[in-house]
Amino acid sequence: MDKLALQQRVNDRLTPQMVADFQRDGALCIRQLLTPDEVELLRDGIEANLAAPSPRAKIASRPDDPGRFFEDFCNWQEIAQFQRFIFESPLAQVAQRLMGSDSVRLYHDHLLVKEPGTRQRTPWHQDQPYYNIDGRQNVSMWIPVDPVPRASTLEFVAGSHLGPWLMPRSFMDQQAKWFPEGSLADLPDIDGARERFNIIGWDIAPGDFVCFHMLTLHAAAGMDGGGRRRVFSVRFLGDDVRHAPRPWRTSPDFPGLADALPAGAPMAHPLFPLLID
Repeated sequence: MDKLALQQRVNDRLTPQMVADFQRDGALCIRQLLTPDEVELLRDGIEANLAAPSPRAKIASRPDDPGRFFEDFCNWQEIAQFQRFIFESPLAQVAQRLMGSDSVRLYHDHLLVKEPGTRQRTPWHQDQPYYNIDGRQNVSMWIPVDPVPRASTLEFVAGSHLGPWLMPRSFMDQQAKWFPEGSLADLPDIDGARERFNIIGWDIAPGDFVCFHMLTLHAAAGMDGGGRRRVFSVRFLGDDVRHAPRPWRTSPDFPGLADALPAGAPMAHPLFPLLID
């Protein structure tokens, strides 16, 4: 891996203005940073994951959905293609710039596959309230290996990462399974009054990917028509992130982690390797 070559690629595709846009909006699309070989490596890893799901895998669509929404988590140690993609691509260098952090630590990976005809929406939510971390320096990368039209891609409420934490709820039945009911404000009805919000999103081609803060409100529609949406998401942590053990099961869950890392400790653990120190 040529770190200077990776850095030059990032220099060519991620300008200071784009970093400023990310800090303002909490979301950014980076065009054609990934090479065809990197995209193909990721496709191979996704197909390996689909062929042999982990015990953490789940179907996130209803039984009567004509498509299927498949998710799996935390497989970078088991799937060699995922590990190579994370460790050998320029993702960590991008994360360092967007977070404004000296260090970059891998948090976890997340596979999200919506098969053709999937009706299941991904409802509006923030990611960080589902997690076991506190801190502002973080970034998620949403990386499709298929073309995704604007109608089916992630969309964001620009600037919402600067606001408060909002109540995380289960996607299917809207239950407050994490924070106690009433302890956080509920999400506004974004779809009922879209004109009141600065909603941004992009059509995506293989080689493009979207970066967003873990507090940015986001959602996605289903996959109408014959398209398939295979997405690999990688989450990174920066200097100020600390462990925040919860009395409930987080998503994803890290069994036994609270015994190894006390509350307020840096995420210094083999599950979360440093990519840039």
